Amino acid sequence: MSAEFRQRHVQCISPSGLHQLAYTEWGDPGNGKLLVCVHGLSRCARDFDALARVMSSHYRVVCPDMPGRGLSGWLKNPMEYRLETYIADMVTLLARLDAGSVHWVGTSMGGMIGMALASLAETPLQKLVLNDVGPIVAAASLARIGEYLGKAPHFPDFAAAVQYVRAVSATFGAHSDAEWTTLAEHVTRRQPDGSYRMHYDPAIAVPFSAAQPDKDIELWSFYDAIRCPTLVIRGALSDLLKPETLQQMAGRGPRAKTVEIAGVGHAPTLMHADQIAIVRDFLLAA
Repeated sequence: MSAEFRQRHVQCISPSGLHQLAYTEWGDPGNGKLLVCVHGLSRCARDFDALARVMSSHYRVVCPDMPGRGLSGWLKNPMEYRLETYIADMVTLLARLDAGSVHWVGTSMGGMIGMALASLAETPLQKLVLNDVGPIVAAASLARIGEYLGKAPHFPDFAAAVQYVRAVSATFGAHSDAEWTTLAEHVTRRQPDGSYRMHYDPAIAVPFSAAQPDKDIELWSFYDAIRCPTLVIRGALSDLLKPETLQQMAGRGPRAKTVEIAGVGHAPTLMHADQIAIVRDFLLAA
């Protein structure tokens, strides 16, 4: 394990019982400024290593593995893989961290969780970055994600696993071979026979498939209740966050600052220096 971060966990509860929530922690654990970074639907905490490494000189940075992903426990009831469970787990995590100031970066699903938390009365969130997600989630993107979620095959070797991740994550935009290796190594696991598989609970697809609508999901009631400074990053080729939604987000609710990243779809990985700078400059601005 890298000496740059600490691997920790906290015990959470859902109606079906207890589960462990794993998280990586970067920077000074005594720093009262907390940055929480939450990943997308089938990704994991280690997606934020590059961002956390930069931001840890300013914040205590915490990146959780949401239940069923990464090093976190799997839920006994698949139907509990839903927003309400994730919000409850994040409230438990924030209580454990006991930080006075909370800033939030959420990619896709992580942004939906952030929107929900930021909309609550007495929320601890004081700045919010929504990475390629907003109060309207396009049906076309849900259909695309549903084509592969929970259906990942076993791969004969790691090279095949990397090729699969590159294929289903092509909308992340251009990355080097080394970056694709990094994006694959933390969401796959080697099996005893030397093969590899995606390392998330396939059952996360159960509630996703059950609820998958043939129309957009609307979350304006969350967004319009947000009062903290908000930045929305959109991949210019995104099929999840539409341009017209981005424009509306700039004019209502928290009246977000908006940025588009050329050549990227859903979602920017926040691994590259130019993308990290967008987040850093917003969060550190007075």
